[in-house]
Amino acid sequence: MQILYDIVVVLLMIVLLPYFIVRLIREKGFGERMKQSFGFLPKHALDKVAGKDCIWVHAASVGEIVAASPLVKEFRREFPEIPILISVVTCSGYTMANRIIKDADSIIYFPLDLPFLADHTVKKIKPRIFLLVETELWPNLLKAARRYNVAVMMVNGRISDKSVNRYRYMFSLLSDMVGTVNKFAMQSEIDASYIIRLGADPKLVAVTGNTKFDQTYTNVSAGGKKKIIAELGLDDAEGIIIAGSTHKGEEVYVLDAFMKLRNEFPKVKLIIAPRKIIRKDDVKNICEQRGFKTAFRTDLKKRIYHGHDIVILDTIGELGKIYSVGDVIYIGGSLVPHGGHNILEPAAHGKAIIVGKNMFNFKDTYMLFKKRDACLTVNNSIELAQQMIKLFRQPEIRHQMEATSLAIIHENQGASRRSAVILRQVLEELDKNHKTLAVPSTEAIENLQTYLFELVHGRREKHVVGYLIIFILDIFSFIYEKLVNLKLWLYQSGILKRQSIDCYVISIGNITVGGTGKTPTSQRLAKEISNIGYKVAILNRGYRAKWHGDVGVVSDGRKLLMTASQAGDEAFLLAKNLPDVPVLIGPDRSLTGKYAIENFGVEVAILDDGYQHWQLKRNMDILLVDSINIFGNEHILPRGTLRESLSHLDRADVCLLTKVDQATPHSREYIRKTLSQNNDHALIVESIHNPMGFVEIGEWSDNIGCTGKKIVEMVGCRIMVVSAIGNPASVEQTLQSIGTIIVESIRFPDHHDYSLDEIAAVMKQAEKRGAEAIVITDKDAVKFPQEIIQEKNRIPIYIISIEIKFKNGAEEFYQYIKEHLPPLTKHDDQVCNVRKK
Repeated sequence: MQILYDIVVVLLMIVLLPYFIVRLIREKGFGERMKQSFGFLPKHALDKVAGKDCIWVHAASVGEIVAASPLVKEFRREFPEIPILISVVTCSGYTMANRIIKDADSIIYFPLDLPFLADHTVKKIKPRIFLLVETELWPNLLKAARRYNVAVMMVNGRISDKSVNRYRYMFSLLSDMVGTVNKFAMQSEIDASYIIRLGADPKLVAVTGNTKFDQTYTNVSAGGKKKIIAELGLDDAEGIIIAGSTHKGEEVYVLDAFMKLRNEFPKVKLIIAPRKIIRKDDVKNICEQRGFKTAFRTDLKKRIYHGHDIVILDTIGELGKIYSVGDVIYIGGSLVPHGGHNILEPAAHGKAIIVGKNMFNFKDTYMLFKKRDACLTVNNSIELAQQMIKLFRQPEIRHQMEATSLAIIHENQGASRRSAVILRQVLEELDKNHKTLAVPSTEAIENLQTYLFELVHGRREKHVVGYLIIFILDIFSFIYEKLVNLKLWLYQSGILKRQSIDCYVISIGNITVGGTGKTPTSQRLAKEISNIGYKVAILNRGYRAKWHGDVGVVSDGRKLLMTASQAGDEAFLLAKNLPDVPVLIGPDRSLTGKYAIENFGVEVAILDDGYQHWQLKRNMDILLVDSINIFGNEHILPRGTLRESLSHLDRADVCLLTKVDQATPHSREYIRKTLSQNNDHALIVESIHNPMGFVEIGEWSDNIGCTGKKIVEMVGCRIMVVSAIGNPASVEQTLQSIGTIIVESIRFPDHHDYSLDEIAAVMKQAEKRGAEAIVITDKDAVKFPQEIIQEKNRIPIYIISIEIKFKNGAEEFYQYIKEHLPPLTKHDDQVCNVRKK
């Protein structure tokens, strides 16, 4: 059957050659489409994804791109370190993808499903997983996926009645295609039943809902609507009808109904969006034959107005936004036997919708709205006119339909998030099945703590036990939040007394659990303030320190006085990287602060991870927000990773967004919006984790302040990344961005204490994978076994040196610090000279 399919495809290409030549002459951009479709993909597009275990999302045309848009946004949020490739079939789909999908690393045209082309493309790109949007089953590409062990997942899966019957005639070819797919995420129970009828294993089928409910690219503000109306030259309209995605022969029905509507409401205007823009001149002729004045959208953009009655939309990708200005929407393809089009775009704007009787391609969505009286069904132009007139005569009916449409949209959102969760499960299952490193620590990742983390973040399917755990965690979160609020209120009201120390106190912290960059930020800020001339100390709580007592001196500003195990890795690293700044640990920062003042003459104390240390009065609170992980899952501990509710952002004087270079613009906008809702006074600053160089662990262990290799010396180096930190993806993304080649990444739980056997297994794995070096963070370095560090002739182990670099708002931040610090006291010349150095 595969051979027969290949013969038919090749013959079809030959037969359609004259058609392709005509389109090549007539259509702008068709030449680039053909070039890429025959495998000549641009180098700049491949460089970003080829050989980097990318996620490849294939969406055929505009409709599938709309469905893929929220999916890609969720994939980027879930997998910030993995490149994402989008492929499309049509020119309109390619234009739409470039317009609305900003989180993709590369967008290409899909190769023709010829055996040699599909195989060549998959071999060149080598994706980690191939995602089919809706029903994009291509035999040769799936065959290539099997050959090169590429996982396949169907997302937003949709199977029509016709497709079920058509696919059945593919016999063994169908079995091969369906058998290649690792997971089917289908839109509805009906779609799920259809794919099972076609041979899918029921265990691999899940119902996620329709991702088009999640799309946000069409969102339009009130000001945006006015702008669109003005651009369309419809300022004088007293009502707007939109006929979206109309097909040949359908405009006649729409115009007949429009003429009858205009007899009663003469100032109503019409927008027609033909499904195929190539038909725009035909549509114009039909309109003018009935005496209507028309204008193309492209002409109106050039401010060419005609006093028109009808606007013909001859642009790609605008219809979704233009639906926002309509009062009544007619969905095309439904009065002709095409099967209709998706009604979710106008519904997302809360519009009254009319459809024809032929909605069989969108039966589930159509029935969902029809049952709730959110759309009206007509059989001909007479009924279309009657319904349009009714909705203008009785606006209360129209408004009720609008409200119901919005309610349905809101009730059915979340399919994209569910699909991202399933994708993570598929990838984790693949990693488990192909795991080559068998050491106790990798098995420990599946422990209870990790299970709970994945469960509360929606990365695990919730069975009965899962729902019970979530319910219990919600109860404890409620109690925990109330206790935190009570404790804060007791301090703020003065019932619980705050201690004060005789120096300027700066708190650096966050409201989430996990790495936001507190330690490197404390380190950078201590350097900056010390360079101004102040005597600075860092007060750390000593997390996981073996030393216990009231005041522990990790460093006196000249030498280290504790080991990493005694001080805890964070305090030890601060002391090691700040040779001129005393670092102290202890549970009560007022005690460690007073000790620092009395013994080291400290003028500025920095509380590392001190946002919740309300026992000590502070002069400035600096709050860090991770631009990748943002606010966790926005639930309070233990249900989520928030230490406090988002309303407590109001205590911050400065909000520092970290790792902004690894975040999407959407994430940064969301953080700023959340901050503005909860804090109207804080200075907002952005920072990045700037790689400075690489230091061999043996040299790092023996010396302070060593430089090691420059960044450029590691470009092209094949490395294995080993980490036990809160956000390993951030480090991996940084290493990729500077040009290293990551052959494998091994992640241990955060704060994990490495055993000799574990690291010995890591070393063997590195040699097996052909790694030229192992790269770790300094946080990992303090826990590496000395036996490995001192071993001769081993593979190099480099520590990547990271420094916080302030970006947007940096100048304002430095000025803010200088203005709020107390006046400098005069030190002896020797101290001043040392600090100047």
